[in-house]
Amino acid sequence: MSEVPVWVAALVGGLSILGAAFTLLGCIGLARFNSFYARVHAPTLGTSLGSIAILLASAIYFTVSAQRPAVHEVLILVFISITTPVTLMLLARAALYRDRAESSGDVPLQWGEDIVVERADAPSEG
Repeated sequence: MSEVPVWVAALVGGLSILGAAFTLLGCIGLARFNSFYARVHAPTLGTSLGSIAILLASAIYFTVSAQRPAVHEVLILVFISITTPVTLMLLARAALYRDRAESSGDVPLQWGEDIVVERADAPSEG
């Protein structure tokens, strides 16, 4: 491997620090926000932006040092860009479904309990 120029080292270092900062902000948001819906956005956006910056730094470094394009990082970037929003959407939909079912009384409060639906307008047994 050849020696990298100073401007490449500075760019790679800056992108790595930026990526680490975005990831840290996402982790702090996960710990600080109150509701599930707010908590699900912070790590999704933070880790996505953080991983994009770190992957760009890696691609730049290995492209310059090896003197050939680095395609592994691009594949990882595409995979993260596709899977992260889909995961966010599925988690949010599952939570919304569960919240709606709990508010209507159709879901047990503890895992493993039988579902018992009691409605005020239902006739009482007796």
